[in-house]
Amino acid sequence: MSSSSSSRNWRYDVFPSFRGEDVRQSFLSHFLKELDRKLISAFKDNKIEKGQTLDPVLKQAIKDSRIAIVIFSENYASSAWCLNELLEILKCKDEFNQLVIPIFYNIDPSHVRKQNGDFGKIFTKTCLSHNKTESEIGLWRKALTNVANIVGSHPQKWENEAKLIEDIINDILLQLSLTPSKDFDDYVGIEAHIARMSSLLHLESKEVRMVGIWGSSGIGKTTIARALFSRLSRLFQGRIFIDRAFISKNIKDYRGANTDDYNMKLSLQGNFLSEILGTGNIKVDHLGAVGDRLKNQKVLIVIDDLDDKVVLEALVGQTQWFGCESRIIVITKDRHLLTGHGINDIYEICLPSEQLALEMFCQYAFKQNSPPKDFENLAFEVVSHAGSLPLSLNVLGSSLRGRGNTYWMEIMPRLRNSLDGKIEKTLRFSYDGIDSEEDKAIFRHIACLFKFLNEIHIDYIKLLLADKDLSVNIGLLNLVEKSLIHVQHNFVEMHCLLQKMGRKIVCAQSFDEREFWLGSKDICDELNENTGNKKILGILLNIDEIDEICIHENAFKKMPNLRFLKVYTWKNEVRLQLLDKSFDYLPPSLKLLSWNFYPMRCLPSKFRPINLVILEMQNSKLEKLWEGDLSLPCLKEMDLGGSEDLKEIPDLSRAINLEKLYLYGCCSLVELPSSIGNLHQLSWLKMSECTNLEILPSGINLQSLDWLDLSGCSQLKSFPDISRNVSLLNLSNTAIEEIPWWVGNFKRLKALYMESCSMLKYASKGEWQWKQTKSPLNYQVAYPWSVSLPYYSSPRVYFSKCINLDIEALLQQQSVFGKVMLSGEEVPLYFTHKAKGTSSSLTIPLLPISTYPFIRLRVCAVIFNPYLFDIFGDIKLNCQFKDRLGNHFDSSAYEACITTSSKGGNLFVFDTCFYPEKEDIAKLNFDHVDLKYRFYGNNTSCYFKELGIRVLEDQLDCDPNTLSHVSEAGEDKMVSEIEYSQELGTQNTVLSLGLSSSSTFEDVSDDVYKRKRNSETEEEHGRTSKRIKTFLELEDAEHLQLKVESSNHSKSNLISKPESRRRLSIENNEE
Repeated sequence: MSSSSSSRNWRYDVFPSFRGEDVRQSFLSHFLKELDRKLISAFKDNKIEKGQTLDPVLKQAIKDSRIAIVIFSENYASSAWCLNELLEILKCKDEFNQLVIPIFYNIDPSHVRKQNGDFGKIFTKTCLSHNKTESEIGLWRKALTNVANIVGSHPQKWENEAKLIEDIINDILLQLSLTPSKDFDDYVGIEAHIARMSSLLHLESKEVRMVGIWGSSGIGKTTIARALFSRLSRLFQGRIFIDRAFISKNIKDYRGANTDDYNMKLSLQGNFLSEILGTGNIKVDHLGAVGDRLKNQKVLIVIDDLDDKVVLEALVGQTQWFGCESRIIVITKDRHLLTGHGINDIYEICLPSEQLALEMFCQYAFKQNSPPKDFENLAFEVVSHAGSLPLSLNVLGSSLRGRGNTYWMEIMPRLRNSLDGKIEKTLRFSYDGIDSEEDKAIFRHIACLFKFLNEIHIDYIKLLLADKDLSVNIGLLNLVEKSLIHVQHNFVEMHCLLQKMGRKIVCAQSFDEREFWLGSKDICDELNENTGNKKILGILLNIDEIDEICIHENAFKKMPNLRFLKVYTWKNEVRLQLLDKSFDYLPPSLKLLSWNFYPMRCLPSKFRPINLVILEMQNSKLEKLWEGDLSLPCLKEMDLGGSEDLKEIPDLSRAINLEKLYLYGCCSLVELPSSIGNLHQLSWLKMSECTNLEILPSGINLQSLDWLDLSGCSQLKSFPDISRNVSLLNLSNTAIEEIPWWVGNFKRLKALYMESCSMLKYASKGEWQWKQTKSPLNYQVAYPWSVSLPYYSSPRVYFSKCINLDIEALLQQQSVFGKVMLSGEEVPLYFTHKAKGTSSSLTIPLLPISTYPFIRLRVCAVIFNPYLFDIFGDIKLNCQFKDRLGNHFDSSAYEACITTSSKGGNLFVFDTCFYPEKEDIAKLNFDHVDLKYRFYGNNTSCYFKELGIRVLEDQLDCDPNTLSHVSEAGEDKMVSEIEYSQELGTQNTVLSLGLSSSSTFEDVSDDVYKRKRNSETEEEHGRTSKRIKTFLELEDAEHLQLKVESSNHSKSNLISKPESRRRLSIENNEE
C-alpha cells in the first residue's frame, strides 16, 4: 500500500460490494465469518441503524475502507445500487489509492469485462429500466471493464469454496501488511480463544467496550492476550500492552505510600500517556488527563495480570475517557476486580480437553501434535500429572524435549510426588495474592481435604470447615473469584497442582504449628508418644507406608481441635495395634472419621459424634457402632460397607440430616431398625449383599429416598415398602416371589432391577401398571386430527434370569411398558408377527384407519450375548403406511438403545408408536403397514436373532376414558366401508368408528408430539395450526364421524347417522 493510503485513518479494513440475492446466504456469510475470525474489520450493511439514509452511509463506508472487495455474480448488474457503488469504489481508488480486489463468483470474468452473455443481457435490462443516458451507461461500462481487468479470484481455480475464502483472506492480510505473526504458532488452540474473544469485542460496534479475561494462574491468559494484541493493534490509532513490569516500574517510588496515593496515580497516568501517544515524559496534574488526551482517539489498551483496582481506576476509570470504537482488555485471576469495575463481558478460560492438552504437550516435547510410538503411555501420564494446565505442559514438555525413553521413566516418580519449581512459583503467586488470612486457611484446608475425600460437595465442605474463626461462605466465594477453586454441579474442584502446592505450604509449617499431619512416618511417633497439640486439625495416616504402629490410649486427648481423621490401607491387612479396653477416646470435634479395616468391635465408648459429618468405616471389624441413642445432628453420610461382623445398626432417629447410608456387604445384619423412618433427608440407601437381611421396616415412606439397592439380599422375601418416591430400585438376586400391585404408585420410578430372582413367578395377582400422566402441554393445535395419546412415565424393568417367571402371563397382564429385559432364546407366542436376522421387514394387515391415524406396537428383540460383558446396540424401526389404492406415507423412524451384561439369550420388550408424517393423512385409508428394522451392535460376538411384533389392540391401554383406534385385522373384525363421492369436483371421505358414551379426548403424548414436531419446519407448523378447528357437540355418541375437506371446497354438509351426537370437524383451508 502507498504511503498516502496507509496514512489515512481507516475505519474498516474491507468493504464488500455484492448482490444480496446471489451470495448473502452462501459465499458472503462464510466470507464475513472468516473475516471476523481473523479480526479483519468489515463494513456490514445489516448494521446500518434505522432511519439513516442508505446512499450517504454506503459512500462514507467505501471511503473509510482500506480495501474494496467486489463480488461479481450473475445478478450483480441487475442492481443500480451495485453499479453506483462500483463508481464510488473506483473514485476512492483514484483519490486514496484504495485497493480493489474482484471476485468472480460463478461467472466468467470476460462476461463482466465485455458485458456480454447472460451478465450482459441483465446489464442492458437494468440500463433500460432505469432510463439511463448514454453517458451514465458509459460510466457503468467503464467501471465494470476496469474492475474486471484487475487480477482477482475465480472459484473455478479452487477445489472448494473454503479454500477460495482462505486464499482471499491471506491476500487481504498480505495487502494490509498483516502477515500473521509466527510467535504463537506453537500454542495449540489459540484460534479458538481468539474467535471467542472476537465475539465479545464486537469490533464493528462504535461504542467503547471493556472486556475481561479471567482464569487461574498458568492457564494461558497472557499468551492469549499477547496474540490478541498482535492481531488487533493495526486497527487502532493508539495501542499499549501494560504488563506487570510496566506497573512495577511506574509505582516503585511509591511502595511505602498509601495504595490509593494521589501522586502515584498521577505518575501512573503520565507514564501511560507517554507510552500510548509516543511523545515521552508527559506530566499530568489532574486525574482527568487521560480523558482530555484520548477522548477523540481510537485506542487499544490491554492490562495484563491485574491485581490492583487502583491501577484499573487510574488508567481506564471510565469509558468516556476514550474515543469511539476503543477497546480495553483486562486480564486477571480475580473476577471481582472486573465486575467491581462494571466489566461484565468476561471470557473465562478453562482447562483444555485431554486431547487438546496432549497436543499442547507434544508440541512442546516433540514439536508435533502427537507422541512418537515409544512415548505414547509416558506422554499420557505426564499430561495427567500436569493436570492439563498449559503452563505445566509447557514447562514439563520443554524440560523433557530430546530426552530418551529411559530418562522419562526415571523422572516419573518425581513428577508424581513433587512440584516443578517454575510451576510452583507461578501458582504460589496466586496464593500470596489472597488478601485475607482466613481465606488462605480455607484454601489450605481444602487442598488437604482432597487427600481425605475424592470429591467434596459444596454443602459438605461448608459443614466440614464451619468454624467460629472462619467465614466459610465468604471465603469460598473469594477463592472462586480468584480462580483457586471452582464449583461444578455443586461439587468443589481444585486443580491437582494447586492441591500439591497447598499441601506443600502446610508441610513447610513447623511441626508444632502444623495444621495437618500428612506424612505417615512423622505421625507414628506422635501417636505413640502422645505428643499432640491444639493446632492439629487433620491427620492422614497411610498404614502401608509403615511397618507397625501402636496408638497410645490417650493419643487423641491432646488434640481437642482435631476435625479430620483418616487411617487407611490398600493391602487388606490390619497391622494397627490398639488396646481394646483402654482406647476409649476420640475428640468430639471430629467432623470426618474415615478408618477402613478398623480393628475393634466398637467405637470408643466415650466418643460423642455430635459434630460428625462423614463416617467411613469400610471393611471394619465393628459389631456395632456404639451403645444407646446418640445425637447426630450434622451427620450427612455413613459408610459401613464390607463390615461383615456388623450385627446391628444403632438408633438413627436423631440423625435427622443423614443423606447417604451404605451398608453393602454387611452379611451379619439381619434387620434395619424402625428408626430409619425418621431419616427424612435420606436419598441413598445401599444394602447390596446383606445376605442375612430378612426384614425391612414397614409402614414408612421415606420422602427423599431416590436410590435403593437391595441386590444380593438373598433372604429378603417381601417387596420393600419403605419409600414410594424412589427412582432406582435394585432387587436382583433376592427371594421375592411377587411384585405387588401398589408398585404402580411409584410415580418417580425409572428403573426396577429384578435379575436372577429365582423365586419370582408373577408381577401380581391382579393387574398393575404405572399411572398415566398427562403431558404438560396441549398439543392438539399441532395436528390436523385432534386426537390424544396418554403420556406414560414407565420405568425400565429388568427380569433377566428369573427362571420361574411366566413370561407369557406377564406380557398378557402388563399393559404399560417402558422397556422390559427378560431372558429367553426366542420370541414369546404373545407376539403375532416375527422376523429373523439383523435386518428384515414385516407386513402387518390392519383395520382401515379410524379417527386416530397412528399405530402402537409392542416390540420384542432377541439378542444372544456369549460372554459376561456389556453389550450395546441400537435397533432402528421404520414404518410405512399403505392403503388399498397403492398410496403410502412414511413415518418418523424410532430408535431404541439396548444394553445388557447378561450371558445368553436376552429379550428386550418395548412399546412404540408410528403415524404418517404427511399432513393430509385423512385422505389415506391405509389397511396395512410395512415395518423395516435393523440392529447395530457394538460387538461382533453378540448377534441379533429375532424380532417379534404385536399391534396393541387397545391403543390407549385400557383407560375407559380414552378412544381405541387402529387394530390388527382378523376374521372376527368387521372392516368399515369407505364411501367416495364427488361433489363440485371434490372428494369427501367419511369414516365411522363405534364409541362408548364415556369417550373423551386427551392431550397428545409427549413422545409422539416431539417426533412429529421435529419433522416440521416452523412454517409448516404455523400453517398446520391455522388450519385446525375442532369442536365437540352433545354427549352419548354412538358413532364418531370424521370429515376431511380439501382446500378448493368452501364447505359441505357433514354426513352422519341420525343418532350421532358427537362430531369432530377438521377444516383444511389453504392460506
